[in-house]
Amino acid sequence: MTDSDTVSINTPAERMAALRAAMREHAIDAWWLPSSDPHNSEYLPEHWEGRAWLSGFDGSVGILTITQDAAGLWADSRYWVQAETQLEGSGIELMKLKQGQAKAPIEWLAAQLSDGATLGFNAQVVSLANARQMEESLAPKGIKLRGDLDLLDVIWPDRPSLPQAPVYAHPEKYVDGTRAERLANLRKAMTDHGADWHLLSTLDDIAWLTQLRGADVDFNPVFLAHLLIGASEATLFIAPGKLDETLTRDLVQDGIEIADYADWQERLGALPENSRVLLDAAKITLGTRQALPESAALVEAYQPSTLAKGCKSAKDLEHVRRTMEEDGAALCEFFSEFEGALASGETPTELDVDKRLTAKRKARDGFVCLSFSTIAAFNENGALPHYHATQEAHSVIQGDGLLLIDSGGQYLGGTTDITRVIPIGEPSSAQREDFTLVLKGTIGLSRAHFPEGIPAPQLDAIARAPLWTTGRDYGHGTGHGVGYFLNVHEGPQVIAYSASAAPHTAMREGMITSIEPGVYRPGQWGVRIENLAANRQAPESEFGDFLRFETLTLCPIDTRCIQRDLLDQSEIDWLNAYHAEVRERLAPKLTGAALDWLEKRTEAI
Repeated sequence: MTDSDTVSINTPAERMAALRAAMREHAIDAWWLPSSDPHNSEYLPEHWEGRAWLSGFDGSVGILTITQDAAGLWADSRYWVQAETQLEGSGIELMKLKQGQAKAPIEWLAAQLSDGATLGFNAQVVSLANARQMEESLAPKGIKLRGDLDLLDVIWPDRPSLPQAPVYAHPEKYVDGTRAERLANLRKAMTDHGADWHLLSTLDDIAWLTQLRGADVDFNPVFLAHLLIGASEATLFIAPGKLDETLTRDLVQDGIEIADYADWQERLGALPENSRVLLDAAKITLGTRQALPESAALVEAYQPSTLAKGCKSAKDLEHVRRTMEEDGAALCEFFSEFEGALASGETPTELDVDKRLTAKRKARDGFVCLSFSTIAAFNENGALPHYHATQEAHSVIQGDGLLLIDSGGQYLGGTTDITRVIPIGEPSSAQREDFTLVLKGTIGLSRAHFPEGIPAPQLDAIARAPLWTTGRDYGHGTGHGVGYFLNVHEGPQVIAYSASAAPHTAMREGMITSIEPGVYRPGQWGVRIENLAANRQAPESEFGDFLRFETLTLCPIDTRCIQRDLLDQSEIDWLNAYHAEVRERLAPKLTGAALDWLEKRTEAI
């Protein structure tokens, strides 16, 4: 019996003690536990939510570092307040990760560990790029890396098993092109890179390429799989029983062999000698790299399917527009009902917002599930960008202030993500000022024209300019890519000045990106206004090809929160034109009180 077997593991402090006992048993001086899985996913199946289970902090992003004497949880500003609360009593210190400090956890370990120490981690959940960073940073002290153990298996007695949800085809009416065509285009990219094989582990890329969907991960219609593609063959590694006979037959007809998910690494090790393998070091794990034959030559490049997936076709965008009408109608029905409840004297809670809004979405055509956990945050809770109300901790919505609602849905015809802020009672002049400056940022970026191919991070200052001018700012990025009935967060583009302006972040026609500036005042309130927008061709110019944003999201922006004298006439014109379009496209889908609400909230100012 190991030391860890004798320790109660019901609390984070007890679980940390069990982990340290296991570390001692295996001669490991420090342990590295990221928020990741073998697919480098953002949202994880419960089996790989070890960082949350061990620490008690359940934010979607964070790195846990543990030695025998200290432990740190590294999280960015979106999670600081949440982490401070959830880590209390665990013996884990919150390490506030700021922009530009990606290497801070590794540097902390280098300072904590003595020369020749051993850092352990599960190589199956650490990206190859991250492992290289650790090796480079820790080599001067002779610190050894050990990735052959998963200590969670030692101390987590009731660890959830892998999900087994069935896989289904994305209905043909919503799909542009065939999987055979997508495979052919990917093989052309492989040829351009001089590669014989290509590894895909990212779940959304696999789902897009195979035109399949699943439910193995909350909020994302993806399934656990790996995909190995050769010049004339391909193998999908997936758990038995997840594909029915029809799908299996269709895949085989398109040249995709089916193999057991558990056989992934063995098959990699059997690749022909001197194979040239195309991979993206940020999108595969160290464990995957270690499974390749020693003779394999790595061809490292940004994953071709990620760019192809990010550029939606004209047919895709037309389905997204119809989806936005369904989602917008659901939001109008919700807001009409919710404001009516407030007017009648009800005192709903933040939990009620999620329940009511989800019910409205479920009733709309093509709805599958939420695209992320609804954020309904009143007053001071709105200052936490990733706040999540729970039965144990939530607010009643009453009095004066601002209610921030960030929500979205997965539909067969697209993925939505929208944030709106509405007044409760009478907002203060300071709240109106914050709201209006954020709105100016949203409008400014929404109206932008920009050269095709510009790195997305370079657009960030447009949204931040009205806030920077007044000494305001926010700690998160301004925009992220959004999938087509896929992950609500996808690359390659990201609008954030802290991100690298690398070639793969170039803005291309058809990409869908969020525009979501904000202002957060801890302990008081938060404001964020978010729409999704598509890159469309702008009018031709003698200076080159330009793009513009087409706003896709359809829902009124609450004018009761606006300080009108802070908007210039062009901004007022944009808002009035946007509201006119919202009214025109949503009115046919609404009746009664919801239609009355839409007409009132889209009146010109």
